[in-house]
Amino acid sequence: MIPEEIRQIPSIASRACFFDAARAQGFQLAGVAPAVPVADFPLYQQWVAAGMAGPMAYLTDHRAALRQDPRSLLPSARSVLCLGLLYNTPGPEQHSISRYAWGPSDYHDTLRSALQALTNQLLAAWGPFEYRLSVDTAPLLERSLARNAGLGWIGRNTCLINEPYGSWFFLGEILISLDLPPDTPPPDRCGTCRACIDACPTQALVPAPDGRYRLDARLCISTWTIEQKGALAQEHRALSGSHIFGCDICQDVCPWNRRAPLTTEPAFQPVHANPNLTELAALTPDAFRARFRHTPLWRTKHAGLLRNVATAMGNSGDPGYLLDLQQLATHDDDAVREHAAWAIGRLEDLPR
Repeated sequence: MIPEEIRQIPSIASRACFFDAARAQGFQLAGVAPAVPVADFPLYQQWVAAGMAGPMAYLTDHRAALRQDPRSLLPSARSVLCLGLLYNTPGPEQHSISRYAWGPSDYHDTLRSALQALTNQLLAAWGPFEYRLSVDTAPLLERSLARNAGLGWIGRNTCLINEPYGSWFFLGEILISLDLPPDTPPPDRCGTCRACIDACPTQALVPAPDGRYRLDARLCISTWTIEQKGALAQEHRALSGSHIFGCDICQDVCPWNRRAPLTTEPAFQPVHANPNLTELAALTPDAFRARFRHTPLWRTKHAGLLRNVATAMGNSGDPGYLLDLQQLATHDDDAVREHAAWAIGRLEDLPR
């Protein structure tokens, strides 16, 4: 049990210690939110009730209610330390893999390691306190907490946007049993801009009941290429374009990302931005494991990636992929075979 006098240290000096330690661990954004029920929770419930989570059952199962209050994860929590780690790196303008997955390793490992190092530094400075680390696998409304902590506003593309830094951030949280003075949310600076809404090829950004916008994940290319299991509906395949893992369109077109700074973090430097489709189509399960086991692309599994590769080949307009697709059409996975056959038909129908 943590003594009451240790749990309550609401001082400017403690806040300064936190911000200094966050910078020392490489975080570009840091702020404090109170560990209280999140005001956006009813909007989350409406989103779930509308079926907009699509195939992402982990957002709608028994853990959904836990997102209402951070204290569901740590009953002694008094404050939530919210952190942002920049992952923006230089890379090709046209890319088939989402920017967050360009690096050679899994960002979860990098972020969790930085959060633990920051916590250790705070424990050394403040003495003992109870805490819980969270990356994006815990049932928390991360963007709402980050906004409450002053890290940015939630834009029409549903991403957290920071005025000087843009939106290319991984978010992490440390729930602590200490009272720290909280930050305040910044104003929404999307104004009348509709760049993300108009650029989305699937119209996945839809109006919410409160006048903001929300993501219908059932229409999102990231959902189709990462979360969707089995074959994708035929009417969605052409809309997937060249994407084989995720989609950045709504962030690429955001004006606040025009001058977004770059990170030098080695774990985020581009390795997988725009891989060769023929090489990917030829990957064996063992080769897939060796290349992607410790990266976000592992989430698609081998067959999922091949399915996406077949779709991208079919959308390429390049008959040179027909030999690759004919090989994929013999794969033992039903979805890979179906997408390969669809892609072959699409390329064979091209005018000669």
